[in-house]
Amino acid sequence: MNDIKSLLGQHVMIGLQGLTLLPEEKNFIIENEICGVTLFGRNVKEPQQVYELCKELHSLTRQTKHKVPLFVAIDMEGGRVARLKAPFTVWPALKKLGDIDSTTLSFHFAQAMGKELRAVGINLDFAPCADVLTHAENPAIGDRSLSSDPEIVAKHVSALIRGYMKSDVIPCVKHFPGHGNTKVDSHCDLPVESTDLDTLRTRELLPFKKALKSKIEMVMSSHIRFQSIDPEWPCTLSEKFLTDLLRQELKFQGLIITDDLGMKAMTSFFPQEKIPVRALQAGANILLYCNNFDVPPMALESLKSALAAGELQSGSLQNSYMKIVEIKRNNIKSIDMLSYNEVKNIVGHPDHQKLSQAIAAGKVPPELVSANI
Repeated sequence: MNDIKSLLGQHVMIGLQGLTLLPEEKNFIIENEICGVTLFGRNVKEPQQVYELCKELHSLTRQTKHKVPLFVAIDMEGGRVARLKAPFTVWPALKKLGDIDSTTLSFHFAQAMGKELRAVGINLDFAPCADVLTHAENPAIGDRSLSSDPEIVAKHVSALIRGYMKSDVIPCVKHFPGHGNTKVDSHCDLPVESTDLDTLRTRELLPFKKALKSKIEMVMSSHIRFQSIDPEWPCTLSEKFLTDLLRQELKFQGLIITDDLGMKAMTSFFPQEKIPVRALQAGANILLYCNNFDVPPMALESLKSALAAGELQSGSLQNSYMKIVEIKRNNIKSIDMLSYNEVKNIVGHPDHQKLSQAIAAGKVPPELVSANI
């Protein structure tokens, strides 16, 4: 078995405090072989700064015991969820793609966005949203959803996934099993839904099924409690959702990552030290911590104690560790970066700007009208 630090560290992703890597963050990542980091607005100033930060992050891989590459992730969906601002290409919300309804356009949208992410060193995008917008006033989703029609969402999710993959960025489909019907934002409170499993299967789950057929290798869970399916646990902490539904019924073999475990939907209802343990027991592989910088060390201690007490099984953790490492090694081809002169020619490329403007105007560029993907 791997040493405890690396075994547990590969199950945790963290946020960073600022525009540069702090010495204590660097040491924590190296010593614990942390799975990866997620970049937010506080970590982004302009392209060269993002590039230099990612370059330093990737250099840490060579300083770790097992040399497992880092996931360097970001939320880049388009619209209001976009951490990278101009001079990066500014992309419209996904609803625009659903309204235009050209899968070719959706493919090129994701491919072009992915090229810019990959250029500055980002290798994982928490996108696309596969949520079907069935509640129009949904505060969390809104125009982040492609459509209220599950079939439209499904086919465009597939095209977006293929576009990201083509650019060598790993996509992560979210928010399983669907956040489109909620009336509460899980950042603020725990959404409770009455939707039953049969309805989920015929509506919310269709885009996720399509994503799995498109060879997606990461799915993000939602912090929603479906009271008729699992009255005790929200999806992120529910074995019924992560293991019984996603793993066994839908046959998903990839990585399950939680949404941010610092959201009020988690911290207001469950003890902080129990959340990471329960998420892994339910079937998650990666625990996502975005904004609470003192919590990841506590989470690792909680996992270590749970392992010692037999609440977590070393064999299951080892299998999960090997799955994480395998998917990283298969998808992160290199931790070496382009020169910044090359990067400058990719970020905000005129072709990308033209594509974005066409989507914003509700049009398919003439050169893509007859194109196939």
